Parts: sequence; structure tokens; C-alpha cells
Amino acid sequence: MKKLIYSLILIFTLGISANTVSAAENNKAKTEMTAEQKLQVERITNRVQEIRNMDKSDLSRAEKKELRKELRELKSQARALGAGGVYLSVGAIIIIILLLILIL
Repeated sequence: MKKLIYSLILIFTLGISANTVSAAENNKAKTEMTAEQKLQVERITNRVQEIRNMDKSDLSRAEKKELRKELRELKSQARALGAGGVYLSVGAIIIIILLLILIL
């Protein structure tokens, strides 16, 4: 009986996630970036890595505040250019949880 219930739940969640995956594929086609935008995103990424690798222990409070402000600006610029991250849908999270329950 347990296997039947788990199978039905799995089929249901797969059905939900299939719609989410198809919607995500439609959004990918719209977010093609030009060469200039890719170059700008690369510059932003390099600057963020420089800031993260920096030794911040000897910076003053005001300098740290400026770095945080710069990082916020870089983040907003990256979002405006369409350099979003990877997002998990609710259906995908449910599937992962169910698989973990079944395995353990």
C-alpha cells in the first residue's frame, strides 16, 4: 500500500514539474544576451571576485560600507542585464524530498 501511495505522489509531482520545466524553457529563449551584455556581466563577475578575495580586515568601517554599496550596485546591474541564477521550482523540491525519503 505504501508503494502505491508513493507512486501516486511521485506521478502527481512529476506532472506538476513538467509544466514548470516547459515554462522555464520558454523563458530561456527570451533571455539571449548580446556580446556587449556578456562582456559587461563578465566585468561585473570579475569585480565581485576581486572584492571577495580582498583582505578586508585592515579596511576602515567607511571603506567596508563603500564595498557593500558597490556590491549592491553590481548586483542590480547584473539583474538588469538578465544574469539570473538557477531557481528550483516547488515541484522539483518536492521530487527531491520524496526521492530522499524513498532512498533513506
